[in-house]
Amino acid sequence: MELHRPAVSVYTVPTDAPEADGTLAWDSTTVVICEVSAGDATGTGWTYGPAAVGDFLGAGLAPLVEGMSALDIPAVHDAMCRSVRNAGRPGVAACAISALDIALWDLKARLLELPLARLLGVVTEEVPVYGSGGFTTYHDTHLAAQLNGWVHGQHIPRVKIKIGESWGRGVTRDLHRVRSARHVIGEDAELYVDANGAYTRKQAVRVGRALAEHGVGWFEEPVSSDDLTGLRLVRDAVVSDVTAGEYGFDLPYFARMISAGAVDCLQVDATRCGGLTEFLRAAALAHAHGLEVSAHCAPHAHAAAAATIPNLRHIEWFHDHVRIEDMFFDGALDPTGGTIRPTRGTGHGLTLRTEEIAEYRVA
Repeated sequence: MELHRPAVSVYTVPTDAPEADGTLAWDSTTVVICEVSAGDATGTGWTYGPAAVGDFLGAGLAPLVEGMSALDIPAVHDAMCRSVRNAGRPGVAACAISALDIALWDLKARLLELPLARLLGVVTEEVPVYGSGGFTTYHDTHLAAQLNGWVHGQHIPRVKIKIGESWGRGVTRDLHRVRSARHVIGEDAELYVDANGAYTRKQAVRVGRALAEHGVGWFEEPVSSDDLTGLRLVRDAVVSDVTAGEYGFDLPYFARMISAGAVDCLQVDATRCGGLTEFLRAAALAHAHGLEVSAHCAPHAHAAAAATIPNLRHIEWFHDHVRIEDMFFDGALDPTGGTIRPTRGTGHGLTLRTEEIAEYRVA
C-alpha cells in the first residue's frame, strides 16, 4: 500500500505563564504536525521545534516518501536518514524525520486496525509518568499549586522542578525551591530536579550533595550533556541518579553517552532522535548496557512505544506539552494515579482537532 505525500502544518501556542529553566526562557511553544495517508487511513505525528522543521519536512521528506510502502517503515526511515547526509541530521532534519516516523507508525496501526502498542507488542499495560514543570520563573505559590495538583490532586507520586537559575548563578534560590517543593509534596513522593546544563562540574557536585539532604533522587543535566566527562564526574560524586540524553538526534549519540558511563538513566526523545523507530533502538541499546530509559517530553507521542519497553523507567508528563496535546487531540490520556494506559483505540488513539486549533496555525 503506497504512501500519499504527507501534509505538514505548524502551530505556535503561547504559554500559560512566563517560563524558564537554568539556561533558556520562552513564552510560546511551536509544534510541527505531519499527517500521512495510505488507503483510507491517516496517521499523525508531531515534533516540537521551529517552523523551519515544517519547511524541511514539506520540501525535502514529503516528496521523498511519496509512493513508498506504508508497511515498510524501516525502509522509509532509512531513506529519510540517508537523504539528509549533506544537510546534517542533528536539529531540524532529525525533528522532521521524527514527526514523519511517528505518523508512519500511527498509520500502520490504523491500516491494521490495531492499537499501536499492540502492534509493537506490550510489556506492560500501565506506563508510569512523572509531573514535570516547576519553571524557575514560578513564584513559590505558583510552584506549590502545580506540585499540589500533581501529587495530591492527580496522585502522581513523582515530580520534577527546574533549578540552575541564570546559568547557575542562583544556587541559594535553587535550594530554597527544592526545600519548598519537598515541603509541598511530603516525604513519600519522589522529587526530581533538572538543571538543563547550568552548573559547572564542581558546582554541580556541591549542589548534588545538598540535594541529597532533601531526598532528591534524579539530577538531570547537572552539567552540559555535551560534557560526557563532567557528567561521569558528577555521577560518581553524588547520590542522586544523573540523567541526560534529550538532545540525542541519532543512535551514535546514545552509544557515546552510554560508553562514557555518563548517566544512570538514559533519556530519549522520539520527537528528536528519529521517531519511534530510533526510540526503540536507543532503548534496546540502553537495555544491553543495563540501563533504564525515560521518555523525554511529548508524552502522547511516546506512550504506546513506552508500553513495549522492558527497561522503561517512566515518561515525562511535561506541563507545556501536556497542555498542547490535551488542547490539540481528542483521546488524550489520564495520568491520575501516576500511570497511563496507552492500549485503547486504533493507532496511538489520538484524533487531531483541526478546526478547534486553527487560531494557532502559523504555516
